[in-house]
This record gives sequence, C-alpha cells and structure tokens, in this order.
Amino acid sequence: MPVVLLTGFEPFGGQTVNPSWQAVQRLAAAWDGPAELVTLELPVDFRTAGPALAEAVERSRPDLVVAVGQAGGRPDVTVERVAINVDDARIPDNGGFSPVDEPVVPGGPAAYFATLPVKACVAAMTAAGVPASVSQTAGTFVCNHVFYQVMHELAGRSAGGPLARGGFVHVPFTPEQAAGTRHPSMTLDVITAGLDTIVRTSLTTEADLRVTGGTTH
Repeated sequence: MPVVLLTGFEPFGGQTVNPSWQAVQRLAAAWDGPAELVTLELPVDFRTAGPALAEAVERSRPDLVVAVGQAGGRPDVTVERVAINVDDARIPDNGGFSPVDEPVVPGGPAAYFATLPVKACVAAMTAAGVPASVSQTAGTFVCNHVFYQVMHELAGRSAGGPLARGGFVHVPFTPEQAAGTRHPSMTLDVITAGLDTIVRTSLTTEADLRVTGGTTH
C-alpha cells in the first residue's frame, strides 16, 4: 500500500487556528482511500520546519508528499506549481526570525516544480464542486520554504530508488477567521474535500493535463 505524508501548519500571524492542519486532521479521520496516510503538523518556523519535515520523510518513506498551508485572502484551493530557493519574510515567523533574501538551501537549484499532477488536481476539484486553481507562486514565507524543502528532499532520495512525488497546496481562511473582514473564505468541509480529491488524483494520475486558461495566482 502506498504511503502519503500529509502536512499542515500550526497557527501564525495572530490567528488561533490554521485551516491547513485542521483539514489535514479531518481528512485523516475520515480517510478510506487506497493508501496509508501519515500526518504531521509543522511549525511556522524557518529554522525548524525543514528538519521536522526531513525526519518525517525519513521515518515514513512516503510515495507521495502533499504539504498544505494557509493563504489568507485567496478565494479557492490553489495547487502550487513552483517552489523557489528564496526565504524573504514580510513578517517574523513564530520563532521571531525574519530572513531577507536568503536561500532555502545554499547551493540548491533556483527552483523546483511540483511533481503532483497540478492541473489534473484542479480539474478534479472543480468537477467535485470545490473552487480551485493553479498558483504560480507560493510566496517567500515558510510555505514556500517547506515546499522547496519537500522537493529537495524527494529529489535527493530518488537516486537509485523509486521516485516519490510531492507538492504544495494553499487553502483559504475559514469563515470563522474571515468574520468581520472582507477576506474570502471556505468551510473546512469543502477544504477537506479538496485535499481528499488532490490525494486521490495524485495517487491515480501519472501524466498531467494540458489545459490553457483559467484563474491563476
């Protein structure tokens, strides 16, 4: 049975919850798919998130890694296409650290593309009634840091062995988080349904779709 490592984040930026981890927990509790799900809550911390992820990959030896983070202000579930080798924090992380123009991995490639079937995942979510789109940027905060670390870790472990696939997904605020603001939001049930679709699609789809147009971020 394939193993899927599914990660979310702890709250940050003054929030008391993070829908990325809430949805991961919900999916794990209801999961009945064709894989073993291993879940991990990551710290919103540039210095400790990478080692925590690497340890989980070493322990679980996953066939698929889907990291999930919160992107407050986005209206839909966005599947990220590319991670860049830059840490550039607009706000301090939860450890008070604010790197500026620093590499995620010194000497690493400038960028990694996700190896999830990005457009197929978006098409499957849309068909299931989950608002979704492809995103061309994961930012330069801890989400991008973890996305880059995921792909770097999997690339380093693929030599001479089976190729694990990985990528990153951003989810919106929940209605509770967006209350009293003009931010768009999405219920945890819909977010969880989106993650379920992404995991199932990634497990069963090798070649991505070639689709033009559509909303991107």
